Amino acid sequence: MRIAKRSELTKVQIVLVRLAAVVGALIFGGVFLIILGENPLTIYTSMIDGGLGSFFRFRETVNLTIPLLITSLGVMVAFKMRFWNIGAEGQIFMGAFAASYFALNFAYLPKIVLLPLMGLAAMVSGGIWLLIPAWFKAKFGTNETLFTLMLNYIALKWVTYLQYSLWKDPAGMGFPKIPSFEENALLPKILGIHVGWVIALLLIYLAYIYLNHTKTGYEIAVIGESEDTARYAGIDIKRVILKTMFLSGGICGLVGMIQASGISGTLSVDLSGGVGFTAIITAWLSGLNPVMVGIVSFLFAMLRQGGSFIQTAYEIPASAAEILQALILFFVLASEFFVRYKFVLSHKHGTGVKK
Repeated sequence: MRIAKRSELTKVQIVLVRLAAVVGALIFGGVFLIILGENPLTIYTSMIDGGLGSFFRFRETVNLTIPLLITSLGVMVAFKMRFWNIGAEGQIFMGAFAASYFALNFAYLPKIVLLPLMGLAAMVSGGIWLLIPAWFKAKFGTNETLFTLMLNYIALKWVTYLQYSLWKDPAGMGFPKIPSFEENALLPKILGIHVGWVIALLLIYLAYIYLNHTKTGYEIAVIGESEDTARYAGIDIKRVILKTMFLSGGICGLVGMIQASGISGTLSVDLSGGVGFTAIITAWLSGLNPVMVGIVSFLFAMLRQGGSFIQTAYEIPASAAEILQALILFFVLASEFFVRYKFVLSHKHGTGVKK
């Protein structure tokens, strides 16, 4: 048996493969739930209800969607150019750090001035954090996957140092926390949800236009397909790499500001919630399509929120709920494999090989 690249499938065939993956996930997940002594139909219905069943649950699902969606857009820009940005977590933390600096030291500024300043600082900080491996990649051809991954730990430890030492709240009675933001450093709410959801929708539109209807978007696509072709076409590869990576890191850095200002109300080591790594999956599952990123991110957030709900409602252990989510995710990812590849059985026959 060997793996062979599949000829391009029609849209109907792709839909059927993905539907089969969803059905398979539900069946295997159902078997797992039966082993636990639960009714699969009841649990699945409750997961949907837990994500969408009330305004409070819907709001929590949207709050989970916002950072995942925006981070997915950020890494997607880099992935389009085949630059493997695995450092979104670090860019989020550095963006949150820069935004928090202005929130804590310039709280006297009016909200209309302070919030854009925090957002700009977060984007610049996140962009610079990704420019470091991008520069080494463009100059020396270093491996960006390892470089960006290692920078995650540096950013996390820097924020940990701030929380436990340099920025530790003297009024926190010894508890390791950074002072909470003043009211004018907190994101306003629209329809009961912080304004991050508006920013997310706007970024979907801007990313679509940028990647599909601009010169730089075309250059990104060409470099992603072949650097030799891009060089032959006269594209300044180093310039495009640096500009694109600054944008990618900047978008991820903005997530740090949104989380600190819209959710946590301060800077902390728990701020990202691991979305920097989850965004890698959602970006790929969306086919690097900005519009699909929004849909996939919302479904992922609903799955996560629904998983939290069934833990409380049915007293299912957190580990069991995570296994159920992982089973569903595994089958969805497997569908992407079978869209592109297939297994071929080969049998030796005489001097040749019969397939």
